Amino acid sequence: MNQYETVFILTPVLSDDQTKETVAKFKKILADNGAEIVSEEAWGLKKLAYQIEKKNSGFYFLIEFKAEPAVIKTLETAYRRDEKVIRFQTVKLEKYAIEYAEKRRKKYATKSEEA
Repeated sequence: MNQYETVFILTPVLSDDQTKETVAKFKKILADNGAEIVSEEAWGLKKLAYQIEKKNSGFYFLIEFKAEPAVIKTLETAYRRDEKVIRFQTVKLEKYAIEYAEKRRKKYATKSEEA
């Protein structure tokens, strides 16, 4: 099993419940295909670098998971079919990227505890 991280941007017109449902849908797709979710982060509403589909901002989410390579095609097909997703990217993590991701997660966890 390889380790991957996927970042996707949801349209900013969604309610809080709709964003949670959409994220849960993608997590279920991963779980149903045998992926193990390592971590997830909601980065919140951020301004886009350039306009996408006449939108200037979007809700950013990151999911880090371990899965077989075939799962990626299924996940990205689901992204393409969902009109709420305006952009996505999935990346296979190499050994150094995995170490960096662990450090980033620990830093993110301490930030969350302080807030």
